[in-house]
Amino acid sequence: MEREDRVETLSEAECLRLLSTVPVGRVVYTEHALPAVLPVSFEVLDGRLVLAVRRGSATARGLDGTVVAFQADLLDPVTRTGWSVLVHGRADAVSDPEQVRRVLRSGLRPWVGDPEPLFIALVPELVSGRRLFPTGPGPSGQGALGQGALGQGALGQGALGQGSVGRRLLWP
Repeated sequence: MEREDRVETLSEAECLRLLSTVPVGRVVYTEHALPAVLPVSFEVLDGRLVLAVRRGSATARGLDGTVVAFQADLLDPVTRTGWSVLVHGRADAVSDPEQVRRVLRSGLRPWVGDPEPLFIALVPELVSGRRLFPTGPGPSGQGALGQGALGQGALGQGALGQGSVGRRLLWP
Protein backbone atom coordinates (compact mmCIF):
# COMPACT_ATOMS: atom_id res chain seq x y z
CA MET A 1 0.00 0.00 0.00
CA GLU A 2 1.44 3.40 -1.00
CA ARG A 3 1.51 6.25 1.50
CA GLU A 4 -0.74 9.08 0.45
CA ASP A 5 0.53 11.53 3.04
CA ARG A 6 4.33 11.52 3.03
CA VAL A 7 4.66 14.65 5.21
CA GLU A 8 4.62 14.63 9.02
CA THR A 9 4.44 17.80 11.10
CA LEU A 10 7.04 17.62 13.89
CA SER A 11 6.70 18.67 17.53
CA GLU A 12 8.87 21.45 18.90
CA ALA A 13 10.83 18.95 21.00
CA GLU A 14 11.51 16.77 17.94
CA CYS A 15 12.55 19.84 15.94
CA LEU A 16 15.12 20.84 18.57
CA ARG A 17 16.38 17.26 18.79
CA LEU A 18 16.84 17.09 15.02
CA LEU A 19 18.62 20.46 14.98
CA SER A 20 21.18 19.04 17.40
CA THR A 21 22.13 16.40 14.80
CA VAL A 22 23.49 18.75 12.12
CA PRO A 23 26.31 21.32 12.36
CA VAL A 24 25.20 23.85 9.73
CA GLY A 25 22.02 25.80 9.12
CA ARG A 26 20.96 29.01 7.39
CA VAL A 27 20.16 32.22 9.20
CA VAL A 28 17.80 34.71 7.55
CA TYR A 29 18.14 38.34 8.60
CA THR A 30 17.97 41.84 7.15
CA GLU A 31 21.04 43.52 5.66
CA HIS A 32 20.74 46.93 3.98
CA ALA A 33 16.93 46.65 4.12
CA LEU A 34 17.03 43.41 2.09
CA PRO A 35 16.67 39.78 3.16
CA ALA A 36 20.00 37.99 3.58
CA VAL A 37 20.62 34.28 4.03
CA LEU A 38 23.91 32.88 5.29
CA PRO A 39 25.05 29.37 6.17
CA VAL A 40 26.34 29.29 9.76
CA SER A 41 27.67 26.73 12.17
CA PHE A 42 25.54 26.35 15.28
CA GLU A 43 24.73 24.23 18.31
CA VAL A 44 21.63 23.72 20.41
CA LEU A 45 22.52 24.65 24.01
CA ASP A 46 19.97 24.86 26.82
CA GLY A 47 17.08 25.10 24.37
CA ARG A 48 18.66 28.01 22.46
CA LEU A 49 20.44 28.00 19.14
CA VAL A 50 23.93 29.44 19.39
CA LEU A 51 25.35 30.63 16.07
CA ALA A 52 29.04 31.31 15.45
CA VAL A 53 29.89 34.37 13.32
CA ARG A 54 32.89 36.58 12.70
CA ARG A 55 33.13 39.41 15.20
CA GLY A 56 32.67 42.82 13.57
CA SER A 57 31.17 41.37 10.39
CA ALA A 58 28.08 42.72 8.67
CA THR A 59 26.39 39.47 9.68
CA ALA A 60 27.17 40.04 13.36
CA ARG A 61 25.77 43.58 13.14
CA GLY A 62 22.70 42.37 11.24
CA LEU A 63 21.88 39.66 13.78
CA ASP A 64 22.45 41.30 17.16
CA GLY A 65 19.19 42.45 18.72
CA THR A 66 16.95 41.50 15.79
CA VAL A 67 14.26 38.97 14.98
CA VAL A 68 15.60 36.35 12.60
CA ALA A 69 14.65 33.05 11.03
CA PHE A 70 16.87 29.98 11.08
CA GLN A 71 16.48 26.84 8.99
CA ALA A 72 18.34 23.55 8.97
CA ASP A 73 17.61 20.25 7.32
CA LEU A 74 18.89 16.85 6.40
CA LEU A 75 17.70 15.79 2.97
CA ASP A 76 18.45 12.79 0.81
CA PRO A 77 18.12 13.74 -2.87
CA VAL A 78 18.12 10.10 -3.98
CA THR A 79 15.15 8.93 -1.89
CA ARG A 80 13.56 12.41 -1.68
CA THR A 81 13.22 12.04 2.07
CA GLY A 82 14.43 13.97 5.06
CA TRP A 83 13.43 16.69 7.45
CA SER A 84 13.45 20.47 7.66
CA VAL A 85 13.12 22.72 10.71
CA LEU A 86 12.37 26.44 10.79
CA VAL A 87 12.91 28.60 13.89
CA HIS A 88 11.95 32.26 14.40
CA GLY A 89 13.13 34.28 17.38
CA ARG A 90 15.18 37.13 18.74
CA ALA A 91 18.94 36.96 18.26
CA ASP A 92 21.32 38.58 20.74
CA ALA A 93 25.08 38.51 21.09
CA VAL A 94 26.30 36.28 23.93
CA SER A 95 28.11 38.69 26.25
CA ASP A 96 28.33 36.81 29.55
CA PRO A 97 32.00 35.68 29.85
CA GLU A 98 31.09 32.32 31.40
CA GLN A 99 28.62 31.56 28.61
CA VAL A 100 31.22 32.54 26.00
CA ARG A 101 33.79 30.22 27.63
CA ARG A 102 31.23 27.40 27.68
CA VAL A 103 30.51 27.80 23.96
CA LEU A 104 34.23 28.01 23.16
CA ARG A 105 34.79 24.75 25.08
CA SER A 106 32.10 23.10 22.91
CA GLY A 107 34.26 23.72 19.83
CA LEU A 108 31.72 25.87 17.98
CA ARG A 109 33.49 28.16 15.50
CA PRO A 110 32.47 30.21 12.44
CA TRP A 111 33.11 28.67 9.02
CA VAL A 112 35.39 31.58 8.22
CA GLY A 113 38.12 31.48 10.84
CA ASP A 114 38.19 34.10 13.57
CA PRO A 115 40.41 33.89 16.66
CA GLU A 116 37.69 35.65 18.68
CA PRO A 117 34.32 34.66 17.21
CA LEU A 118 31.06 36.26 18.20
CA PHE A 119 28.33 33.94 19.39
CA ILE A 120 24.71 34.84 18.77
CA ALA A 121 21.99 33.20 20.87
CA LEU A 122 18.64 32.68 19.19
CA VAL A 123 15.78 32.04 21.59
CA PRO A 124 13.17 30.01 19.69
CA GLU A 125 9.75 31.66 19.73
CA LEU A 126 8.16 29.88 16.76
CA VAL A 127 9.41 26.41 15.86
CA SER A 128 8.05 24.27 13.05
CA GLY A 129 9.30 21.26 11.19
CA ARG A 130 8.35 18.61 8.73
CA ARG A 131 9.60 15.15 7.91
CA LEU A 132 9.17 13.68 4.45
CA PHE A 133 8.70 9.93 4.46
CA PRO A 134 9.75 7.63 1.65
CA THR A 135 7.14 6.34 -0.74
CA GLY A 136 5.91 2.91 0.16
CA PRO A 137 4.62 1.58 3.49
CA GLY A 138 3.51 4.05 6.18
CA PRO A 139 5.30 4.77 9.46
CA SER A 140 4.58 1.29 10.80
CA GLY A 141 6.46 -0.21 7.84
CA GLN A 142 10.16 0.12 7.26
CA GLY A 143 10.01 2.10 4.01
CA ALA A 144 13.14 2.97 2.05
CA LEU A 145 15.14 4.30 5.01
CA GLY A 146 15.23 1.21 7.16
CA GLN A 147 14.37 1.72 10.83
CA GLY A 148 11.26 3.87 10.49
CA ALA A 149 11.31 7.32 8.99
CA LEU A 150 14.84 8.69 9.34
CA GLY A 151 15.49 6.71 12.50
CA GLN A 152 18.86 5.05 12.04
CA GLY A 153 18.48 4.29 8.35
CA ALA A 154 20.33 5.85 5.45
CA LEU A 155 20.26 9.35 6.88
CA GLY A 156 21.06 8.37 10.44
CA GLN A 157 24.14 6.22 10.89
CA GLY A 158 23.66 3.86 7.97
CA ALA A 159 24.70 3.90 4.35
CA LEU A 160 25.64 7.57 4.14
CA GLY A 161 27.52 7.65 7.41
CA GLN A 162 26.66 9.68 10.48
CA GLY A 163 24.57 12.42 8.94
CA SER A 164 27.00 12.87 6.07
CA VAL A 165 24.43 14.53 3.81
CA GLY A 166 24.11 17.40 6.29
CA ARG A 167 27.87 17.68 6.66
CA ARG A 168 28.69 17.88 2.93
CA LEU A 169 29.34 21.54 2.17
CA LEU A 170 28.75 23.01 -1.23
CA TRP A 171 29.97 26.51 -0.41
CA PRO A 172 33.34 27.84 0.82
